[in-house]
Amino acid sequence: MTSQDKSSAQEAQLHYGQGEFVVLRSGRFVTCAATGQRIPLDTLRYWSSERQEPYAGAAEAARVLGGRAA
Repeated sequence: MTSQDKSSAQEAQLHYGQGEFVVLRSGRFVTCAATGQRIPLDTLRYWSSERQEPYAGAAEAARVLGGRAA
C-alpha cells in the first residue's frame, strides 16, 4: 500500500474557521457529525467553527445547530 492509498483511506483532520478550513492531517474525507456519513473534502460546504464539526448538508447542519434548512 502506498502512502497515497493510506491517505485516501484515512479521515482528514481539519480546523474549521469562519468560511474556510485548514487541513491538520491529510485525508480524503471527514465524517458528518449528524449522520456519520463520509464527506469528501472537495464537497464539504457546511461546518460549525464553534463546535469544530462538519455536516453533510444544510439540513444536517440545521438539525444540529437548531436552525431551519433552506
